[in-house]
Amino acid sequence: MTELVGLAEITAARELLAGVIRATPLEPSRPLSAALDGEVWLKGEHVQRAGSYKVRGAYVRIARLSAQERDRGVVAASAGNHAQGVALAAGLLGTTATVFMPVGAPLPKVAATKGYGARVELVGNTVDDSLVAAEDFATRTGAIFIHPFDHPDVIAGQGTVALEILEQCPEVRTIVAGVGGGGLISGIAVAVKALRPDVRVIGVQAAGAAAFPPSLLAGEPVRLPAFATIADGIAVGRPGELTFAHVSKLVDEVVTVSDDDISRALLMLLERGKQVVEPAGAAGVAALLAGAVQVEAPVVAVLSGGNIDPLLMLRVIEHGLASAGRFLRITVRCADRPGQLASLLGLIGEYRGNVVDVVHQRQNPHLRLGEVEVALSVETRGSEHSDRLISALRGSGYQVDVAQPG
Repeated sequence: MTELVGLAEITAARELLAGVIRATPLEPSRPLSAALDGEVWLKGEHVQRAGSYKVRGAYVRIARLSAQERDRGVVAASAGNHAQGVALAAGLLGTTATVFMPVGAPLPKVAATKGYGARVELVGNTVDDSLVAAEDFATRTGAIFIHPFDHPDVIAGQGTVALEILEQCPEVRTIVAGVGGGGLISGIAVAVKALRPDVRVIGVQAAGAAAFPPSLLAGEPVRLPAFATIADGIAVGRPGELTFAHVSKLVDEVVTVSDDDISRALLMLLERGKQVVEPAGAAGVAALLAGAVQVEAPVVAVLSGGNIDPLLMLRVIEHGLASAGRFLRITVRCADRPGQLASLLGLIGEYRGNVVDVVHQRQNPHLRLGEVEVALSVETRGSEHSDRLISALRGSGYQVDVAQPG
């Protein structure tokens, strides 16, 4: 039997973290409260030091090393948030850190990790690849491996999030948080089930990297053959042994959301909540918006991280607008004659569509002689407005193909 972390360990972790991390704010979300017809609060771990909750577990793990172990340095593997948490904690505790990150890790996360003083090695395409490299480095050099989720000290540190939630919102009935390897949701579940067993704890995974549902079904950790999602912070191919034990025993439910759901959540948080959150950090909100889970209010959704690449933010915003029916990419076939483009644009303007860009194409071999293809990006006011615009174009004799978000 795997021994689970207890409340005493989380309480001790909180004492260790005093003066190191900040007690992050709990803010009401009016859009979500209106959508769910009940109070919804957002726990702002995206404004934590180093941009995510990860510094909590990393600091506790490194602080509990002996002086001799710290002299050997620490090593970690991460897509970004754990990397920054380890780098910051190592610097605060006077040890050196080497961090292995996937080759495609967001550049701002790589730069921030270096900025906190860590040496960064880019290895492999996934966090799992980087984990193998980090463990090999630890074996070769004697550095202490700081696992991103599967260690009691890490789980205890992450569980301090729940202690703050229960104090800030004592009437809470449901807590929702994103899940990758399971460290955060495990820590939250330990604290909540010890202090408030009536509160439901729900984990949310990106559908493209959801290792927990098949693992829970199998009764043991199962490795995904492949995984891909915009939520790099929770893209983990296999649950940890320790986190699986916690989730299977203490977490009430694990649900999945699509990348479209996450994009819409990010857009809502940015537009309505003025919150800059990374895709992984918005997973809980995505589940609430998509109706992926039945919840009892008051609900607290954890915004677990805010380290988003600005270039990814641009793509995600566009994707979120498209998913919400507010950004259309359409291809229109029409006769290649003078004034035709002006007529097409005039019709779109008549229906209050805002054309962002236009590309004329005459060389497509599928076009008939005398035909032209026009690719347009159009801003609209929502799905109904988009549908009216497309119907108007088709009603005027245009052949219209609509690109799906992606």
